[in-house]
This record gives sequence, structure tokens and C-alpha cells, in this order.
Amino acid sequence: MERLRWILWGYKTGGIRDWEYSASKPEEEVQTSRIAQPEEKLLRISDELTGCTRCRLHSGRTNLVFGEGSAKSGLVFVGEGPGFDEDRQGRPFVGRAGKLLDKMIFAIGFDRNEVYICNVVKCRPPENRTPQPDETAACSPFLFRQIEAVSPKVICALGLSASQALLGSTRPISQLRGKVQFWRGIPLICTYHPAYLLRSPSQKAAAWQDLKEVIKLLRT
Repeated sequence: MERLRWILWGYKTGGIRDWEYSASKPEEEVQTSRIAQPEEKLLRISDELTGCTRCRLHSGRTNLVFGEGSAKSGLVFVGEGPGFDEDRQGRPFVGRAGKLLDKMIFAIGFDRNEVYICNVVKCRPPENRTPQPDETAACSPFLFRQIEAVSPKVICALGLSASQALLGSTRPISQLRGKVQFWRGIPLICTYHPAYLLRSPSQKAAAWQDLKEVIKLLRT
């Protein structure tokens, strides 16, 4: 490349001035910028949420919990909201329910860092109560943008709040799971929240059926 520059310079100094040298980006650099795009989108969304006071939940939070995992993942898990441990650490699903979710993710052939994990609301509701409609309405646009940034092949909604927020439905989880739903054209599987499965271990078999559907969709 350096030799070519000298040759071109020689042409120009010798009177051939119409041939201008323009260095193009290496293919690897172009591909790198293309790969970085989802991460950049997520970073911009996260920056917009810094110091968020859009709903009452901000008043009791220790840390805003944005989301984590692979921005290039084919699979996104969406939960309800942060709990005690998540609020302290600023990370989604790190308590007892998070440990069960890790096992669920591993059971379908992934490590936690290979999928993307986030919640409907980014701040912990008091006493881990269900987010209220106005709180969900304040946060859901950012959730939707997160999912769009990752552009997964499949979404798995964990529990009623996540399922209803994504589907705009008021139906119970028993009517939403067990079939393939769609969010803006992306296949969506609704299943039980890991915290519910800890309280009702008899439902783990049903949740496993849902996860098998996730596997099937990822393979198509």
C-alpha cells in the first residue's frame, strides 16, 4: 500500500493530476462498525434513561436496571421488573429467580451472556408489587426500543406483566402461553416467571414445554 502511494504521488508530480487516490475502509472495519450498531443503539437508550424520573418508581430505587447480555443475540428474555437484589446490583435477574433463569437458559443450550435479558420496568416496584399501568406505560417504549435494537429471532416473555405489556393484552397467562404469539412480527413465547416457578415447582414441566417451543423457533 505504501509503495502504491509513492507511485501515485510520482504520477501527480509528473503531470498526471486527474488520478486522485482515495483509501477505502477495509472490509473488516466496515463489518466491525456494522456489528457494533446494536450495542450503540442500546447505549443511546441507556443514556436516555440515566436519572429517569418518568414515573413514581424512581423515588425508591437504588439503581436503574437497564438490561444485559448479547446485543447480537437471537433470543431476548423479558421479565417484569427488578427485585431487591437487582435493585442493589443494577443487573436483571441476579437473585433466586435469576439463578433459576440461568438454569433455564442453560437447559436450552445457551450461557447467560449469549442471550439478552431485560425487564418491562427498570426500577424496583415497592415490596416487589406488580407494576401499575402508568408505570408500565412510562417504561415500555424503552423496552420496545431495546428489543428493536437487538432484533432477536425469538422473544420469551417471563410472567404475566411481560406478556401483557408486549401483547397489549389483559388475558391471564394461562391463555397466553402454550402457543406462538407475535410482537411486531417476531415470534413471542409466553411462559411462567422464574419467581412463580420457585413458589409453584409443579409448573416447571409446563415451562419446559414453552422453552422447547423457543428451541424449535430458534432452529427454523
